[in-house]
Amino acid sequence: QVQMVESGGGAVQAGGSLRLSCAASGVVDILYYMGWFRQAPGKEREGVAVISPRGASSLFGDSVKGRFTISRDTDKNTLYLQMNSLKPEDTAIYYCAAGRTLTLSPSSYPYWGQGTQVTVSS
Repeated sequence: QVQMVESGGGAVQAGGSLRLSCAASGVVDILYYMGWFRQAPGKEREGVAVISPRGASSLFGDSVKGRFTISRDTDKNTLYLQMNSLKPEDTAIYYCAAGRTLTLSPSSYPYWGQGTQVTVSS
């Protein structure tokens, strides 16, 4: 049984910071690529940041480059997303996911968490 549980979402003013966490268990282990995705109302789900199993490689969506950082703790099997300089357009439900390739395409990830809401006010 796969469990991926996000936490750390909330409401923040523009320019603020949040740190999301995703605890994974079950089939998803340290050999999986893991990533963060988001979906705003009326929009398609998009890739935010993804990281390789050992953390050596990562990809970021153009809109978050230079503001967001992705990391993982293999001992805890936990994924993190540090979000700085938040903008109102970052408002969305953020999901963590696990898969077997390093890509920002959501369709490549079979395992998903339930999501956590991030709201950025201007």
